Amino acid sequence: MKIVVVIPALNEEASIEPVIAAIPANLASEIVVVDNGSTDATAARARAAGATVLAASPPGYGRACFVGARYALDRGAELVVFLDADFSDDPREMSELVAPIVRGEADLVLGSRLRGGLAPGAMPWHARFGNRLVSAMMNARYGLALSDLGPFRAIRAELYRRLEMREMTYGWPVEMLAKVARSNGRIAEISVSYRQRIGHSKISGTFKGTIGATYFLLTRTFLYAGWTPEP
Repeated sequence: MKIVVVIPALNEEASIEPVIAAIPANLASEIVVVDNGSTDATAARARAAGATVLAASPPGYGRACFVGARYALDRGAELVVFLDADFSDDPREMSELVAPIVRGEADLVLGSRLRGGLAPGAMPWHARFGNRLVSAMMNARYGLALSDLGPFRAIRAELYRRLEMREMTYGWPVEMLAKVARSNGRIAEISVSYRQRIGHSKISGTFKGTIGATYFLLTRTFLYAGWTPEP
């Protein structure tokens, strides 16, 4: 199965090389780092580590994921993995993440940080609260059983192509979940470890940022409730 890893990155020069190095060499056909407007050496270090580097502008988490996924599908990917660039997730666990799809048991697999080995201080209380709240609303609205909205995830490319993704900000993860659920896709969750990131978080590092993100994600939870996939 052809697996392409997409890593959205914004000013992650300190972490991008270790992230790429930790991805199992026999797993990924290609590693794609999408530079989302970095002002540091993120792009240069990603290239030096052997990744394909794309640019996404204007900045936006969803935009970076969209650009990377479009490239992956154009390259014939059968499975796309999304992984953050800050080294908080452990890329070495990617084999376990993709396994349910490879076995034909799931279409989308999420890495749950809250079910897994959450290192002390890795996720502030307000970020944990926000994730649990939005997860609970997703579960209630779409009949799911999620514990987290983790960005470390894998999706079958054929399904992703039908989702018509449009969120260009951090509403991207919720849009994907809602649309996969509306498509009757099989969603699985595995436990993953989570540690303190390298560098400073752009969202969850502050209480204000987390509250804003949580509100945004909650509105997106219901925004896509009426979406129906194309036949």
